[in-house]
Amino acid sequence: MALLRTASVVRRVLERVVEPFGLSLAQYNALRIVRGAGTGGIPTLAIRERMIEEGTTITRLLDKLEEAGLLRRERSLPDRRQVICFATAAGVQLLDRVDPLVDASDAAAVETLPDDDVTRLVALLDAVRTANAERGAARRAAPASG
Repeated sequence: MALLRTASVVRRVLERVVEPFGLSLAQYNALRIVRGAGTGGIPTLAIRERMIEEGTTITRLLDKLEEAGLLRRERSLPDRRQVICFATAAGVQLLDRVDPLVDASDAAAVETLPDDDVTRLVALLDAVRTANAERGAARRAAPASG
């Protein structure tokens, strides 16, 4: 419970950082993923797989980013079912402004800890995430009973 409570507090702080820029934390996360893909773009489903929050409705989230002019989507060829996302110049410029503020907020969240403790905390969180990844994997549909 302590981990969830701490995550909730830090999340609220980060939400306050991105809100003035017209972004939700999920939109910020998605836009960073798209920018990180570079000029080749990234398929919508790959964005969803990399999102921090699993429950995000990716299509609606990307619709909002596209409407804001922060990303563009193209159908891939020859498989027109796949949609590739690209960060626009405006999206990259916005991230260039927001990233330092998010980074500063992230650093402020742990500023009461000595550097060695921060390094250890990150390592411990990585270990917890890795150990629980299998249990936290998306649930599969239950087999139909006959």
